[in-house]
Amino acid sequence: MEIRRAIVFPGQGMVGGEVSGDVRDAVRRQIGDGDVPYQLSVFARSVDLLYALRERGIEADVVAGHSLGEYAAAHAIGSLSLDDGVRLVAERDRLMNEASSTNPGGMVAVIGGDPMEIANAVEDFPEEDGVVVAANFNTPRQMVISGEKAALKAVSERIKGRKVGLDVAGAFHSPLMLEASLAMEYLLEGTEFSEPEIPMVSAVDGAVLATADDVRPALRNQMLSPVRWVEVIARFGDLGVKEIVEAGERGTLVRMLRDFKSVEMKGRGAAELLG
Repeated sequence: MEIRRAIVFPGQGMVGGEVSGDVRDAVRRQIGDGDVPYQLSVFARSVDLLYALRERGIEADVVAGHSLGEYAAAHAIGSLSLDDGVRLVAERDRLMNEASSTNPGGMVAVIGGDPMEIANAVEDFPEEDGVVVAANFNTPRQMVISGEKAALKAVSERIKGRKVGLDVAGAFHSPLMLEASLAMEYLLEGTEFSEPEIPMVSAVDGAVLATADDVRPALRNQMLSPVRWVEVIARFGDLGVKEIVEAGERGTLVRMLRDFKSVEMKGRGAAELLG
């Protein structure tokens, strides 16, 4: 099969978007009429946009998701049912918030710095002085570090680049999420995964996930592992992807393409295609 179009799913930024039909019903079955948890709101809106794209005949040849977005991606390939996706994401939100309360921390984006310098600064930071890790390798010029706030501040002062504190609940993709990760592993083991209808590219390492046995461990490993979006884009290039469509409203992943100077892929947001 020729692979031309990738649909990608963001990990945050779409809270409050309206959802309808099957997605709305699945969310209500899970939480009733209560407030929709943050992560579930993002997942639901991504899936709702996926369905709207399909109604317009815009189908994916391959998919990927950034962090939380991997749950929407797993649903998009037919491996994770809608109800299971809603249930798992609601639990993921709860578990990560609990872990953030127990082990508080934060995340800082570093823009324009040398990725190798940043990775080395994190690796060389003394463990006894606090937890800090490289959490997102988003583009050749944008990384995110995650950890305890004092450690984040100390490392930020040692590296070049513009630093932007992220508005997140805790230190995601860091060892501070260990308890949440172990609980999610148990939930994932008890969930049925179907064989994918199309491939998914893992944001953990850029691997192509082509079987149900590939998808489950990818979701299990992602909570503690860094998001390597640079590997996703490289894999898309290897596969022959020419167009990336983001099932999101802010176009974050599409804008990231600007930093990949050698990549010839057209990026468009769902709003552009559905408007």
